[in-house]
Amino acid sequence: MVELLATRLDNTFHALADPTRRAMLRSLSVQERSVGELAAPFEMSLAAASKHIKVLEKAGLVRREVKGRVHVCRLEAKPLSDVREWLRFYERFWGERVDALEALLRAEAPAAPRGKGRSR
Repeated sequence: MVELLATRLDNTFHALADPTRRAMLRSLSVQERSVGELAAPFEMSLAAASKHIKVLEKAGLVRREVKGRVHVCRLEAKPLSDVREWLRFYERFWGERVDALEALLRAEAPAAPRGKGRSR
């Protein structure tokens, strides 16, 4: 089970590592798109777009359905929730470290003067 989750995370991070694929996902978050529609903003061939989509499919981020001669893609968000869960550990980790640093800095900070005005 742990190995399966690690493989899914690896595939998801690999898919998200490319800015073209991230843009495709953003586009799919609005609505389903054909391969041609996904390729258009990048001035790439349908074959190149299809390669990107295959990486997204392998990660489970995209489902492709063939409607006649048109391949229609839609976003599948479940792998993104797996990534969010994985990141939560590090969010807590860094939150605790920042809180500890803040406490340390407050403890070491000199007390502010309590007079009416500041001296020049």
